[in-house]
Amino acid sequence: MAAYITGIALFALAILISVSLHEFGHMLTAKAFGMKVTRYFVGFGPTLWSFRKGETEYGVKGVPLGGFVKIVGMTPLEEEEEDLDEKDQKRVFWRKPLWQRTIVLAAGSVTHFILGFVVLWILVAFVGIGVNPAYAAAQSESEKNVAVAVAPCVVTSDPDSGTAGDCAEGQIEGPAYTAGIEDGDEIVNVGGTAVDNWDSLIATVSDLKPGEAVAVTVDHEGTEKTVEVTPYAAEAENEDGTVETVARLGVIVYVDPAIPYTAEGAGPIAGIGETVSYTGDMFRETFVALGQLPSKIPPLWDAIMGEERSEDTPVSVVGASRLGGEMVQYDQWAMFFMLLVVLNYFIGVFNLLPLLPMDGGHIAIAWYEKFRSWVAAKRGRPDPGRVDYLKLMPLTYAVIVLLGGFMLLTITADIVNPITIFN
Repeated sequence: MAAYITGIALFALAILISVSLHEFGHMLTAKAFGMKVTRYFVGFGPTLWSFRKGETEYGVKGVPLGGFVKIVGMTPLEEEEEDLDEKDQKRVFWRKPLWQRTIVLAAGSVTHFILGFVVLWILVAFVGIGVNPAYAAAQSESEKNVAVAVAPCVVTSDPDSGTAGDCAEGQIEGPAYTAGIEDGDEIVNVGGTAVDNWDSLIATVSDLKPGEAVAVTVDHEGTEKTVEVTPYAAEAENEDGTVETVARLGVIVYVDPAIPYTAEGAGPIAGIGETVSYTGDMFRETFVALGQLPSKIPPLWDAIMGEERSEDTPVSVVGASRLGGEMVQYDQWAMFFMLLVVLNYFIGVFNLLPLLPMDGGHIAIAWYEKFRSWVAAKRGRPDPGRVDYLKLMPLTYAVIVLLGGFMLLTITADIVNPITIFN
């Protein structure tokens, strides 16, 4: 439990650092372009600690749920701009060239992308992610040859089966194991029916009845032998969610234990190309996930009401932190950091959506103002000036309410019916 709690805290801290770096990206680029930055804070609410360096106040606030940077002149609603002297008036955000404003606004998301890419590159180059090609090839070969690995103990749905041997409560010795089938043996016949690949084995075993012995012929190191195996009863979930009792032999696809499941690190140079490839895949999946968000609302509500939580439903920061806790608890650090990569890429893309109050909304307005001024100039008309943000406030509030409602829905689902990986 201690490792689980530690994992939750570490993941939440990593998210806070990521968001703080997001705001730091805004501040760094704003200062680089000579804009006036008055505040940079981690957290919200009451100030716990701060100091001033130059014209900028840096500090930490009491609610560690994000951060903010104050760049004077971001919107026409600010009153601070009116108190500036003539020199600083030239440094306000909106007076800067469009390309500079665009870079400053996009810098937060770019920071997420850079952070995600660097962490992913470290994983790909030095740790290794994904399935080892050698493992996948060996698994494919075993499926073709019906080579099996036998389970010493299996979980049965038959309450009268009891326990046997060294198996835990609720388990029985695996039928194939008991019959003398060994790891690496290739099954060639079950109950008089020849099997020539893994799919045919599954189809043949599915027709058997639990508790009724059947003859199984295997190829053991080039020599065929026939043994008697009594399938056990197991529960299997159908595509429609119903559960039925089926027969099982207690075997899985065999892969040499000496072959690692996870790929080895690709190295620092080759890792760059693989990281780019993984990043492209993640961006595509992110856009697909964004398009599917509305369709995920009913499953989230059903999960809150007590139905089984689907693994493809969105999670909040609460749910992601709980998953991070599980990963630390089971010493799956590569998965822990991969989840951070996915989260950073998603936040970066989401923040660029052309909706206020996201940065993408401010970028869209800045370019709209530029386009509107260009059209006016072409028509010989006066520059219409800046967009009236007050007229956009109803739309902004609508977006905030929708996002807040969706966030509340996901947080509730993550508390009452969380997604788990190992538990």
